[in-house]
Amino acid sequence: MQIREWWWPQRPRRRLHPAIIWCDGRAIDIGARAFKALGRDFCLQHYLNSPGNFTASKLKWVKEHKPEVYADIHKIMLPGDYIAMKLPGKISTSLSGLSEGIFWDYQAEEMTRDLLDHYGISPDLLPGAQPNFSVSGKLTEEAAKELGLTAGIPISYRAGDQPNNALSLNVMEPGEVAANAGTSGVIYGVIDKPRYDQKSRVNTFLHVSHDNETPRYGVLLCINGTGIQNYWLKASLLSDRYSYEAMNRRAAEIPIGSEGVCVLPFGNGPERVLEHKDIGAQVRNIRFNRHDERHIMRAAQEGICFSLNYGLNVMKAMGMAVDTIRVGSDNMFQSPVFREAFVNATGTTVEVLDTNGALGAAIGAGIGTGHFQSRAEAFRNIDKITTLYPEPEKEQAYSEAYEKWKSVLQQELSTEG
Repeated sequence: MQIREWWWPQRPRRRLHPAIIWCDGRAIDIGARAFKALGRDFCLQHYLNSPGNFTASKLKWVKEHKPEVYADIHKIMLPGDYIAMKLPGKISTSLSGLSEGIFWDYQAEEMTRDLLDHYGISPDLLPGAQPNFSVSGKLTEEAAKELGLTAGIPISYRAGDQPNNALSLNVMEPGEVAANAGTSGVIYGVIDKPRYDQKSRVNTFLHVSHDNETPRYGVLLCINGTGIQNYWLKASLLSDRYSYEAMNRRAAEIPIGSEGVCVLPFGNGPERVLEHKDIGAQVRNIRFNRHDERHIMRAAQEGICFSLNYGLNVMKAMGMAVDTIRVGSDNMFQSPVFREAFVNATGTTVEVLDTNGALGAAIGAGIGTGHFQSRAEAFRNIDKITTLYPEPEKEQAYSEAYEKWKSVLQQELSTEG
Protein backbone atom coordinates (compact mmCIF):
# COMPACT_ATOMS: atom_id res chain seq x y z
CA MET A 1 0.00 0.00 0.00
CA GLN A 2 1.03 3.60 -0.38
CA ILE A 3 1.00 6.58 1.96
CA ARG A 4 1.16 10.09 0.53
CA GLU A 5 2.83 12.68 2.71
CA TRP A 6 4.07 16.21 2.25
CA TRP A 7 6.67 17.62 4.58
CA TRP A 8 8.03 21.13 4.32
CA PRO A 9 10.66 22.43 6.75
CA GLN A 10 9.22 24.18 9.81
CA ARG A 11 5.68 23.16 8.85
CA PRO A 12 3.62 20.29 10.26
CA ARG A 13 3.68 16.91 8.53
CA ARG A 14 0.29 15.85 7.25
CA ARG A 15 -0.91 12.76 5.45
CA LEU A 16 -2.97 13.77 2.47
CA HIS A 17 -4.97 10.63 1.69
CA PRO A 18 -5.74 7.24 3.25
CA ALA A 19 -3.39 4.49 2.11
CA ILE A 20 -4.47 2.51 -0.96
CA ILE A 21 -3.84 -1.12 -0.07
CA TRP A 22 -1.84 -3.37 -2.40
CA CYS A 23 -4.79 -5.47 -3.61
CA ASP A 24 -7.05 -2.46 -4.34
CA GLY A 25 -7.91 -2.78 -8.02
CA ARG A 26 -8.85 0.78 -8.88
CA ALA A 27 -5.80 1.39 -11.09
CA ILE A 28 -5.95 -1.76 -13.22
CA ASP A 29 -7.43 -0.02 -16.27
CA ILE A 30 -4.85 2.78 -16.00
CA GLY A 31 -2.00 0.26 -16.00
CA ALA A 32 -3.55 -1.69 -18.89
CA ARG A 33 -3.80 1.45 -21.02
CA ALA A 34 -0.17 2.33 -20.28
CA PHE A 35 0.92 -1.21 -21.16
CA LYS A 36 -0.77 -0.82 -24.55
CA ALA A 37 0.39 2.75 -25.16
CA LEU A 38 4.05 2.17 -24.28
CA GLY A 39 4.08 -1.27 -25.86
CA ARG A 40 4.16 -4.74 -24.37
CA ASP A 41 7.74 -5.43 -25.46
CA PHE A 42 8.98 -2.06 -24.21
CA CYS A 43 7.37 -2.47 -20.77
CA LEU A 44 8.52 -6.04 -20.27
CA GLN A 45 12.07 -5.32 -21.42
CA HIS A 46 12.43 -2.12 -19.38
CA TYR A 47 10.21 -2.78 -16.32
CA LEU A 48 9.99 -6.63 -16.39
CA ASN A 49 6.30 -6.11 -15.68
CA SER A 50 3.14 -4.50 -16.94
CA PRO A 51 2.50 -1.17 -15.12
CA GLY A 52 -0.57 -3.02 -13.89
CA ASN A 53 -2.05 -2.11 -10.55
CA PHE A 54 1.25 -1.08 -8.99
CA THR A 55 2.15 2.13 -7.20
CA ALA A 56 2.89 4.21 -10.29
CA SER A 57 -0.57 3.45 -11.69
CA LYS A 58 -2.22 4.16 -8.34
CA LEU A 59 -0.45 7.51 -8.19
CA LYS A 60 -1.82 8.25 -11.65
CA TRP A 61 -5.29 7.37 -10.28
CA VAL A 62 -4.81 9.95 -7.52
CA LYS A 63 -3.73 12.50 -10.11
CA GLU A 64 -6.87 11.86 -12.20
CA HIS A 65 -9.46 11.46 -9.44
CA LYS A 66 -8.05 13.49 -6.54
CA PRO A 67 -6.28 16.44 -8.22
CA GLU A 68 -6.50 18.55 -5.07
CA VAL A 69 -4.60 15.85 -3.17
CA TYR A 70 -2.07 15.35 -5.94
CA ALA A 71 -1.37 19.09 -6.09
CA ASP A 72 -0.28 19.09 -2.44
CA ILE A 73 2.12 16.13 -2.63
CA HIS A 74 5.70 16.77 -1.64
CA LYS A 75 6.88 13.13 -1.68
CA ILE A 76 5.15 9.77 -1.94
CA MET A 77 6.20 7.00 0.41
CA LEU A 78 5.63 3.33 0.92
CA PRO A 79 4.69 2.42 4.52
CA GLY A 80 8.26 1.43 5.34
CA ASP A 81 9.52 4.69 3.84
CA TYR A 82 7.08 6.62 6.02
CA ILE A 83 8.21 4.87 9.20
CA ALA A 84 11.84 5.29 8.19
CA MET A 85 11.21 9.00 7.67
CA LYS A 86 9.71 9.35 11.15
CA LEU A 87 12.76 7.78 12.82
CA PRO A 88 15.71 9.83 11.49
CA GLY A 89 13.66 12.69 10.03
CA LYS A 90 14.77 12.06 6.42
CA ILE A 91 12.73 10.96 3.42
CA SER A 92 14.18 8.18 1.29
CA THR A 93 13.26 4.88 -0.29
CA SER A 94 15.05 1.74 -1.45
CA LEU A 95 15.93 0.48 -4.91
CA SER A 96 13.73 -2.57 -4.42
CA GLY A 97 10.91 -0.27 -3.31
CA LEU A 98 11.19 1.70 -6.55
CA SER A 99 11.13 -1.51 -8.57
CA GLU A 100 8.02 -2.77 -6.75
CA GLY A 101 6.20 0.41 -7.72
CA ILE A 102 7.28 0.08 -11.39
CA PHE A 103 9.46 3.14 -10.93
CA TRP A 104 12.65 1.36 -12.05
CA ASP A 105 14.02 0.92 -15.58
CA TYR A 106 16.15 -2.24 -15.60
CA GLN A 107 17.83 -1.45 -18.92
CA ALA A 108 18.74 2.14 -18.08
CA GLU A 109 19.37 1.22 -14.41
CA GLU A 110 17.64 4.36 -13.26
CA MET A 111 14.21 5.72 -12.42
CA THR A 112 11.67 5.01 -15.14
CA ARG A 113 11.31 8.22 -17.12
CA ASP A 114 9.04 6.94 -19.90
CA LEU A 115 6.25 5.70 -17.64
CA LEU A 116 6.38 8.82 -15.48
CA ASP A 117 6.23 10.99 -18.60
CA HIS A 118 3.30 8.96 -19.91
CA TYR A 119 1.45 9.46 -16.62
CA GLY A 120 2.45 13.13 -16.40
CA ILE A 121 4.08 12.53 -13.02
CA SER A 122 7.13 14.51 -11.95
CA PRO A 123 10.06 12.35 -10.79
CA ASP A 124 10.57 14.96 -8.05
CA LEU A 125 7.65 13.34 -6.20
CA LEU A 126 9.73 10.23 -5.60
CA PRO A 127 12.24 10.07 -2.73
CA GLY A 128 15.89 9.42 -3.39
CA ALA A 129 16.77 5.71 -3.33
CA GLN A 130 19.37 3.93 -1.21
CA PRO A 131 20.53 0.30 -1.08
CA ASN A 132 18.28 -1.81 1.13
CA PHE A 133 20.98 -2.40 3.74
CA SER A 134 22.30 1.17 3.89
CA VAL A 135 22.09 3.35 7.00
CA SER A 136 19.49 6.03 6.27
CA GLY A 137 20.17 8.11 9.36
CA LYS A 138 20.11 8.04 13.15
CA LEU A 139 17.22 8.06 15.58
CA THR A 140 16.27 11.63 16.47
CA GLU A 141 15.78 12.89 20.01
CA GLU A 142 12.07 13.34 19.32
CA ALA A 143 11.59 9.81 17.99
CA ALA A 144 13.74 8.31 20.73
CA LYS A 145 11.61 9.95 23.42
CA GLU A 146 8.40 8.72 21.77
CA LEU A 147 9.69 5.15 21.52
CA GLY A 148 11.61 4.93 24.79
CA LEU A 149 14.90 4.33 22.96
CA THR A 150 18.27 6.02 22.84
CA ALA A 151 18.86 8.85 20.37
CA GLY A 152 21.53 8.20 17.76
CA ILE A 153 20.71 4.55 17.04
CA PRO A 154 21.49 3.94 13.34
CA ILE A 155 18.44 3.23 11.15
CA SER A 156 19.08 0.57 8.55
CA TYR A 157 17.30 -1.87 6.22
CA ARG A 158 13.89 -1.73 4.69
CA ALA A 159 12.02 -4.06 2.37
CA GLY A 160 8.57 -5.03 1.22
CA ASP A 161 6.84 -7.83 3.08
CA GLN A 162 7.71 -10.62 0.66
CA PRO A 163 11.36 -9.73 -0.01
CA ASN A 164 11.67 -9.46 3.77
CA ASN A 165 9.99 -12.84 4.25
CA ALA A 166 12.54 -14.24 1.82
CA LEU A 167 15.35 -12.64 3.83
CA SER A 168 13.98 -14.12 7.05
CA LEU A 169 14.26 -17.57 5.40
CA ASN A 170 17.81 -16.86 4.16
CA VAL A 171 16.57 -16.86 0.55
CA MET A 172 19.18 -14.57 -0.98
CA GLU A 173 20.90 -16.46 -3.81
CA PRO A 174 19.80 -17.67 -7.26
CA GLY A 175 17.74 -20.85 -7.08
CA GLU A 176 16.54 -20.24 -3.52
CA VAL A 177 12.77 -19.98 -3.07
CA ALA A 178 10.51 -18.84 -0.24
CA ALA A 179 6.77 -19.14 0.31
CA ASN A 180 4.25 -17.55 2.62
CA ALA A 181 0.54 -18.06 3.19
CA GLY A 182 -0.76 -15.17 5.28
CA THR A 183 -3.57 -12.90 4.10
CA SER A 184 -2.24 -13.55 0.60
CA GLY A 185 -0.21 -16.50 -0.61
CA VAL A 186 3.19 -15.96 -2.18
CA ILE A 187 5.98 -17.93 -3.80
CA TYR A 188 9.13 -15.84 -4.21
CA GLY A 189 12.22 -17.07 -6.05
CA VAL A 190 15.63 -15.44 -6.53
CA ILE A 191 17.34 -15.26 -9.93
CA ASP A 192 20.52 -13.54 -11.14
CA LYS A 193 19.30 -12.39 -14.58
CA PRO A 194 16.27 -10.21 -15.32
CA ARG A 195 13.43 -12.39 -16.59
CA TYR A 196 9.74 -11.78 -17.05
CA ASP A 197 6.50 -13.56 -17.87
CA GLN A 198 5.07 -12.51 -21.23
CA LYS A 199 1.63 -12.01 -19.63
CA SER A 200 3.00 -10.39 -16.45
CA ARG A 201 1.20 -13.00 -14.35
CA VAL A 202 4.16 -13.14 -11.98
CA ASN A 203 6.32 -10.11 -11.29
CA THR A 204 10.06 -9.48 -11.15
CA PHE A 205 11.58 -6.89 -8.80
CA LEU A 206 15.00 -6.06 -7.40
CA HIS A 207 15.69 -8.31 -4.44
CA VAL A 208 17.07 -6.89 -1.18
CA SER A 209 20.46 -8.49 -1.88
CA HIS A 210 20.78 -6.86 -5.33
CA ASP A 211 23.81 -4.79 -6.25
CA ASN A 212 25.67 -4.03 -9.47
CA GLU A 213 28.36 -6.64 -8.87
CA THR A 214 25.98 -9.44 -7.86
CA PRO A 215 22.56 -8.73 -9.40
CA ARG A 216 19.67 -10.42 -7.64
CA TYR A 217 16.03 -10.33 -8.72
CA GLY A 218 12.97 -11.65 -6.93
CA VAL A 219 10.20 -13.29 -8.98
CA LEU A 220 6.95 -13.01 -7.07
CA LEU A 221 3.75 -15.01 -7.48
CA CYS A 222 0.89 -13.60 -5.42
CA ILE A 223 -2.54 -15.12 -4.74
CA ASN A 224 -4.67 -12.49 -3.02
CA GLY A 225 -7.16 -14.71 -1.22
CA THR A 226 -5.29 -17.12 1.04
CA GLY A 227 -5.44 -16.66 4.81
CA ILE A 228 -8.22 -14.13 4.34
CA GLN A 229 -10.32 -16.85 2.70
CA ASN A 230 -9.71 -19.25 5.58
CA TYR A 231 -10.57 -16.49 8.05
CA TRP A 232 -13.79 -15.68 6.14
CA LEU A 233 -14.72 -19.35 6.16
CA LYS A 234 -14.15 -19.56 9.92
CA ALA A 235 -15.76 -16.27 10.93
CA SER A 236 -18.59 -15.88 8.42
CA LEU A 237 -19.65 -19.19 6.91
CA LEU A 238 -18.96 -21.23 10.06
CA SER A 239 -19.88 -18.42 12.50
CA ASP A 240 -16.75 -19.03 14.59
CA ARG A 241 -18.05 -22.41 15.74
CA TYR A 242 -14.61 -23.94 15.27
CA SER A 243 -11.05 -22.95 16.04
CA TYR A 244 -8.53 -23.17 13.21
CA GLU A 245 -7.16 -26.33 14.84
CA ALA A 246 -10.63 -27.89 14.85
CA MET A 247 -11.16 -26.88 11.22
CA ASN A 248 -7.89 -28.58 10.30
CA ARG A 249 -8.89 -31.76 12.13
CA ARG A 250 -12.28 -31.87 10.43
CA ALA A 251 -10.78 -31.15 7.01
CA ALA A 252 -8.39 -34.09 7.53
CA GLU A 253 -11.40 -36.43 7.82
CA ILE A 254 -12.12 -35.89 4.10
CA PRO A 255 -10.05 -37.61 1.40
CA ILE A 256 -7.72 -35.85 -1.03
CA GLY A 257 -9.74 -34.01 -3.67
CA SER A 258 -12.58 -33.23 -1.23
CA GLU A 259 -14.80 -35.76 -3.02
CA GLY A 260 -15.24 -33.40 -5.96
CA VAL A 261 -15.84 -30.13 -4.10
CA CYS A 262 -13.79 -27.37 -5.72
CA VAL A 263 -12.95 -23.93 -4.30
CA LEU A 264 -11.52 -21.10 -6.41
CA PRO A 265 -9.88 -18.81 -3.78
CA PHE A 266 -10.03 -15.55 -5.73
CA GLY A 267 -12.32 -13.44 -3.54
CA ASN A 268 -9.91 -10.67 -2.56
CA GLY A 269 -9.87 -8.64 -5.75
CA PRO A 270 -8.30 -8.91 -9.21
CA GLU A 271 -5.57 -11.51 -9.52
CA ARG A 272 -2.31 -10.87 -11.36
CA VAL A 273 -1.86 -14.57 -12.10
CA LEU A 274 -5.26 -14.50 -13.85
CA GLU A 275 -4.19 -11.47 -15.92
CA HIS A 276 -5.97 -9.11 -13.53
CA LYS A 277 -9.36 -10.81 -13.88
CA ASP A 278 -11.66 -10.59 -10.87
CA ILE A 279 -13.69 -13.80 -10.90
CA GLY A 280 -14.49 -13.86 -7.18
CA ALA A 281 -14.21 -16.84 -4.85
CA GLN A 282 -16.35 -19.79 -5.87
CA VAL A 283 -17.43 -23.13 -4.40
CA ARG A 284 -18.31 -25.71 -7.04
CA ASN A 285 -19.81 -29.21 -7.23
CA ILE A 286 -21.67 -29.34 -3.90
CA ARG A 287 -23.96 -32.38 -3.56
CA PHE A 288 -26.49 -32.03 -0.74
CA ASN A 289 -26.72 -35.76 -0.01
CA ARG A 290 -22.96 -36.26 -0.01
CA HIS A 291 -21.07 -33.19 1.17
CA ASP A 292 -20.96 -31.24 4.41
CA GLU A 293 -18.94 -28.37 5.88
CA ARG A 294 -15.85 -30.56 6.21
CA HIS A 295 -15.60 -30.85 2.44
CA ILE A 296 -15.59 -27.06 2.10
CA MET A 297 -12.96 -26.76 4.85
CA ARG A 298 -10.66 -29.12 2.97
CA ALA A 299 -11.46 -27.82 -0.51
CA ALA A 300 -10.66 -24.28 0.64
CA GLN A 301 -7.15 -25.27 1.70
CA GLU A 302 -6.63 -27.43 -1.37
CA GLY A 303 -7.85 -24.63 -3.63
CA ILE A 304 -5.23 -22.26 -2.21
CA CYS A 305 -2.46 -24.81 -2.80
CA PHE A 306 -3.74 -25.51 -6.31
CA SER A 307 -3.74 -21.80 -7.13
CA LEU A 308 -0.16 -21.51 -5.85
CA ASN A 309 0.82 -24.48 -8.01
CA TYR A 310 -0.92 -22.85 -10.99
CA GLY A 311 1.29 -19.79 -10.56
CA LEU A 312 4.36 -21.88 -9.79
CA ASN A 313 4.02 -23.44 -13.23
CA VAL A 314 4.20 -19.92 -14.71
CA MET A 315 7.47 -19.36 -12.83
CA LYS A 316 8.83 -22.68 -14.11
CA ALA A 317 7.90 -21.70 -17.68
CA MET A 318 10.18 -18.66 -17.22
CA GLY A 319 13.07 -21.06 -16.72
CA MET A 320 13.10 -21.22 -12.93
CA ALA A 321 13.96 -24.58 -11.40
CA VAL A 322 12.01 -24.97 -8.15
CA ASP A 323 12.91 -28.07 -6.16
CA THR A 324 13.00 -26.85 -2.56
CA ILE A 325 10.90 -24.12 -0.94
CA ARG A 326 11.55 -22.60 2.49
CA VAL A 327 8.67 -21.49 4.71
CA GLY A 328 8.24 -20.23 8.25
CA SER A 329 6.27 -22.15 10.83
CA ASP A 330 3.38 -19.71 10.88
CA ASN A 331 0.15 -18.71 9.13
CA MET A 332 -1.45 -21.47 7.03
CA PHE A 333 1.70 -23.57 7.08
CA GLN A 334 0.69 -24.47 10.62
CA SER A 335 -2.10 -26.61 9.13
CA PRO A 336 -1.13 -30.26 8.49
CA VAL A 337 -3.72 -30.44 5.69
CA PHE A 338 -2.31 -27.33 4.03
CA ARG A 339 1.31 -28.51 4.33
CA GLU A 340 0.46 -31.91 2.85
CA ALA A 341 -1.52 -30.36 0.00
CA PHE A 342 1.18 -27.79 -0.77
CA VAL A 343 4.06 -30.27 -0.80
CA ASN A 344 2.28 -32.86 -2.91
CA ALA A 345 0.46 -30.49 -5.27
CA THR A 346 3.67 -28.61 -6.10
CA GLY A 347 5.90 -31.68 -5.98
CA THR A 348 8.52 -29.76 -4.01
CA THR A 349 10.51 -30.41 -0.88
CA VAL A 350 9.55 -27.91 1.83
CA GLU A 351 11.91 -26.83 4.61
CA VAL A 352 10.07 -25.39 7.62
CA LEU A 353 12.23 -22.90 9.54
CA ASP A 354 11.74 -21.39 12.98
CA THR A 355 11.55 -17.76 11.87
CA ASN A 356 9.16 -15.02 10.82
CA GLY A 357 9.15 -11.64 9.09
CA ALA A 358 9.78 -9.64 12.27
CA LEU A 359 12.90 -11.64 13.03
CA GLY A 360 13.96 -11.24 9.41
CA ALA A 361 13.67 -7.46 9.66
CA ALA A 362 15.83 -7.50 12.78
CA ILE A 363 18.43 -9.61 10.98
CA GLY A 364 18.32 -7.20 8.04
CA ALA A 365 18.96 -4.27 10.36
CA GLY A 366 21.85 -6.16 11.92
CA ILE A 367 23.37 -6.79 8.51
CA GLY A 368 22.88 -3.15 7.49
CA THR A 369 24.52 -1.71 10.60
CA GLY A 370 27.45 -4.13 10.50
CA HIS A 371 26.36 -5.93 13.68
CA PHE A 372 26.91 -9.24 11.88
CA GLN A 373 30.27 -9.93 10.31
CA SER A 374 28.87 -12.35 7.74
CA ARG A 375 25.63 -13.77 6.40
CA ALA A 376 26.44 -17.10 8.06
CA GLU A 377 26.63 -15.34 11.42
CA ALA A 378 23.36 -13.48 10.79
CA PHE A 379 21.43 -16.71 10.25
CA ARG A 380 23.28 -19.01 12.63
CA ASN A 381 20.39 -19.18 15.11
CA ILE A 382 17.66 -19.91 12.53
CA ASP A 383 16.78 -23.57 13.10
CA LYS A 384 15.13 -25.95 10.70
CA ILE A 385 12.06 -27.47 12.34
CA THR A 386 11.35 -30.16 9.76
CA THR A 387 11.65 -31.08 6.11
CA LEU A 388 8.58 -32.27 4.18
CA TYR A 389 8.85 -34.45 1.09
CA PRO A 390 6.28 -35.39 -1.55
CA GLU A 391 4.77 -38.84 -1.05
CA PRO A 392 4.31 -40.69 -4.37
CA GLU A 393 0.79 -42.01 -3.73
CA LYS A 394 -0.46 -38.72 -2.34
CA GLU A 395 1.36 -36.79 -5.06
CA GLN A 396 -0.58 -38.73 -7.71
CA ALA A 397 -3.90 -38.13 -5.94
CA TYR A 398 -3.19 -34.40 -5.63
CA SER A 399 -2.11 -34.25 -9.27
CA GLU A 400 -5.46 -35.70 -10.34
CA ALA A 401 -7.35 -33.34 -8.03
CA TYR A 402 -5.33 -30.37 -9.33
CA GLU A 403 -6.17 -31.18 -12.95
CA LYS A 404 -9.88 -31.23 -12.08
CA TRP A 405 -9.51 -27.92 -10.22
CA LYS A 406 -7.62 -26.37 -13.14
CA SER A 407 -10.34 -27.50 -15.56
CA VAL A 408 -12.95 -25.65 -13.49
CA LEU A 409 -10.74 -22.53 -13.39
CA GLN A 410 -10.13 -22.59 -17.14
CA GLN A 411 -13.84 -22.95 -17.81
CA GLU A 412 -14.49 -19.88 -15.63
CA LEU A 413 -11.73 -17.87 -17.31
CA SER A 414 -13.06 -18.74 -20.78
CA THR A 415 -16.52 -17.59 -19.68
CA GLU A 416 -15.02 -14.33 -18.44
CA GLY A 417 -13.45 -13.83 -21.85
